[in-house]
Amino acid sequence: MADGRTARKPQAMPAGQGGHRAEAGRLRHVCAIAAMHLDFPDEKRTSDDMIGRRFGLAGQVCVVALVFAGGAQAQNAARDKAVDRVVLAPHRAVYDLVLDGSKPSGNIETAKGRIAFEFTGDACEGYALSFRQVTQLGTEAGPRVVDARTTSFEAGDGASYRFKTESASGNAKPETVDGTAEKAGSGYEVKLRQPKTEIYREAKDALFPNAQMKAVIQAARAGQTTLNVRLYDGANSGKEVYDTLSIIGKRIEAEPSEKPLQRPEFEKIARWPVSISYYKVGSGESTPSYTISFELYENGVTGAIHLDYGSFALTGTLTRLDLLPQQACAK
Repeated sequence: MADGRTARKPQAMPAGQGGHRAEAGRLRHVCAIAAMHLDFPDEKRTSDDMIGRRFGLAGQVCVVALVFAGGAQAQNAARDKAVDRVVLAPHRAVYDLVLDGSKPSGNIETAKGRIAFEFTGDACEGYALSFRQVTQLGTEAGPRVVDARTTSFEAGDGASYRFKTESASGNAKPETVDGTAEKAGSGYEVKLRQPKTEIYREAKDALFPNAQMKAVIQAARAGQTTLNVRLYDGANSGKEVYDTLSIIGKRIEAEPSEKPLQRPEFEKIARWPVSISYYKVGSGESTPSYTISFELYENGVTGAIHLDYGSFALTGTLTRLDLLPQQACAK
């Protein structure tokens, strides 16, 4: 579970091919969830045209980075800032996905898959994410496999971001988006290497994925129930941007349902139910492109994920969680 995307209208394709490329065009971020951003080539889109981006944990399930208090502040100011610091646990996680049978699913008859990712790094240098999602869809037209991979690195201060996404669906040609983004003035600059070499600038600022999820955790700590932020994560064409709306529930006190989270390390860590909806900037759409929901721990780990694409949804269960060594940072 979350983005930069400029509405790039895919070119017309022979019948049956446009949907394959659309699904493969994404894979989000997120903390432990990579968010999935979905594109549709034309008005004849079907529900099996909708799988392909990363999730976000992010997201997606979401990827969260450490937030540093301070800079060159006096010691008292640093202590005050420490209250806002979000400390993420580096970890590996695996989620098994199934079709949400409680929601109408159009022409998708079956669905299963897996999300696996590794989140490493430290607060001084930044954090790296290696993410993969494979989804098997059973549709009226036959079976289809969507394979989406993302690697990214976000600087500890949230000022720069590297990303590469590779996605493929069925027999369609794999699509790759590769580039960097860096804060510049009141906005940011993006340099793309793929799908084609180009540089463009956005005058209005947006958060990169780790900073977005950090903001959600800070809002949850403060007792906020909603949070609106603009997100750039390099997905799809590498030029799209999303406005995100996070709905945050009250702190969960019950024991987690997923076995990997039923361990002493998590007994005293706060967690909240979170739902994040993603709206493509400039699309004029009043409904979200997709929504991801999950239980978000204060250390960035997520569980009980749900990925809603509008015409169908997937439910994810955390089946493996490995906590990795964490290095201290003086910042």
